[in-house]
Amino acid sequence: MFPIKFNQHFFILSLAAIVSGAMLLPNRVSAFWPFSTNADAATTNTSMPSSATPILRATLNSNPNSSAPIALATSGGALVSRSGPDGTPADIISAPPPDRISVYPVRPGDTLSDIADMFGVSVNTIIWANNLKNAQDIHPNDTLVILPVSGIEYTVAKGDTLKSLAKKYGADADEVAKYNGLDPAAPLKIGSAIIIIGGELVVPAPSVRSSGSSSAIRQSYLGCGGPVRDGYYGNPVPGGLITQGLHGCNGIDLGAARGTPVYAAANGVVIISRSNGAWNGGYGNYVVITHGNGSQTLYSHMRSAIVGFGQMVSRGQLIGYVGATGKATGAHLHFEVRGAANPFRNCSVGSVCSPQ
Repeated sequence: MFPIKFNQHFFILSLAAIVSGAMLLPNRVSAFWPFSTNADAATTNTSMPSSATPILRATLNSNPNSSAPIALATSGGALVSRSGPDGTPADIISAPPPDRISVYPVRPGDTLSDIADMFGVSVNTIIWANNLKNAQDIHPNDTLVILPVSGIEYTVAKGDTLKSLAKKYGADADEVAKYNGLDPAAPLKIGSAIIIIGGELVVPAPSVRSSGSSSAIRQSYLGCGGPVRDGYYGNPVPGGLITQGLHGCNGIDLGAARGTPVYAAANGVVIISRSNGAWNGGYGNYVVITHGNGSQTLYSHMRSAIVGFGQMVSRGQLIGYVGATGKATGAHLHFEVRGAANPFRNCSVGSVCSPQ
């Protein structure tokens, strides 16, 4: 054994012994507490671990004081931070339901293709819904609307033209060309797939020949409906005339004069407020409110919106005024419910109807 010399608070090992590898530690060693004035009194004995000693493992419980297992967050097999730089859990965006509208703040290094992959939509969907010039037209701190597209995928057949398809499905030929990156003057390629897009694209509802009721089918219209929430939604345009039944993404149209007040259908938080007079995916000036039951309501073609992003609103609160912006042939409010049955689903066209 090589001597270990103790100073008052330090100890010095023989460097030569360490380098030569000749120093051997005994099975029992002494732990020295350097801040004690009595070294012997502070010396305790402990055993060195043997090969049978269990290996230390990271905890699998996010609450070490709890005996109940609480799984830690992981991503790609790696542990994930419980709070990210923006204060959100791990800064990981969970995929929203396919019919919900999302808002995404652009961060440094983001590309439009990355964002599109994140939300499971196409690059064209984001360009079209945000009036972007091209895929490079995004900048940090921009706020993008991720708008699930209301439309259908169509395989071009012989004789099809943009004009004929737009007429058949109630779409706009120029918008279909813009969305799909097509030359409006060039013929369509037979066998190619295109998206027939439109903010209020009318797709014929399926005929009812099964045991299910028509209302049951309408509740999930184009995948944007959901369960009935009796009495949850109020009338956004009291006295408005039903000018079109279910179409688009579980939406109806309420006709009224320009400037007629538009009210929130239920309590919630504004997640989108666009009042810039732009196309905005056909919606024009529009507002989207998210509600406590997990649904969203959308109010479009407004002359103007008077509520802003992040604002809490109450049922019956004024949020804007009826207009004809975006894809609209006359003054009306296009009212969608995403994630629940539209309360006007059973109303007759031409009637003044109360929500159910």
